[in-house]
Amino acid sequence: MGRVVNKAPDRIAGMFDAIAGHYDSLNRFLSVGFDRRWRRRMVRSLGLTGTQTVLDLCTGTADVAIALCETQDSSNRVIGVDFSAEMLKHGQKKLDTQNLLTKVHLLRADGTAIPLPPGSVDAVTIAFGIRNIQNPMRALLEIRRVVRPGGRLAILEFGMPSMPCIRTLYRWYFRRVLPWFGRLASGHDSAYSYLPQSVGEFPSGLAFCQMMQEAGFIGTRAHMLQFGIVYLYEGVRAHGSASE
Repeated sequence: MGRVVNKAPDRIAGMFDAIAGHYDSLNRFLSVGFDRRWRRRMVRSLGLTGTQTVLDLCTGTADVAIALCETQDSSNRVIGVDFSAEMLKHGQKKLDTQNLLTKVHLLRADGTAIPLPPGSVDAVTIAFGIRNIQNPMRALLEIRRVVRPGGRLAILEFGMPSMPCIRTLYRWYFRRVLPWFGRLASGHDSAYSYLPQSVGEFPSGLAFCQMMQEAGFIGTRAHMLQFGIVYLYEGVRAHGSASE
């Protein structure tokens, strides 16, 4: 099984602070540009009409927050929340460059203590961040609290491919090539070793859908993207209590 990954909030926030300046360019390179396609797919899944307020949790450098404003049927307002000050600083610069400061608002906070009133947003997105939260179930319950009944949740997260040949090749890339190149490009010793470790211990597919259901979301679905390298999870905030 190996060691349990240390996901103490201060440690993870510090790690992302350290790589913030290289984060976007490395994402483009290491995903071969697929990260943009995955984000667009997630945004489309929300079925936005231009009137909604959307929370982008674990917003990082605000790529998803920006994507939520790019389509014709975009969100009306986006609130981006992250616990890394440096990631948010880079995100703020991007928003300024794209004249989105009046539409997208960034807040520094933990995903298990979202500083928003109950039922105050129409939808929630998370891209590659839920596995970095020390207590994912607590984060899902917080999301349920802030999203209105009937509001949508869309989550992108890494997984492991289901086809044996692709899974073997991907494991080699994920555990050998990616950490080496990440360290070389970013100068950070542990950030890109943490990635495969955190993915390996995180529940994926139907197991994560079950977590969403336990947190009070219905109609949960898990879509495999690129043979299961990434999953898109969808759910709807149920009415009533989470136990119903």
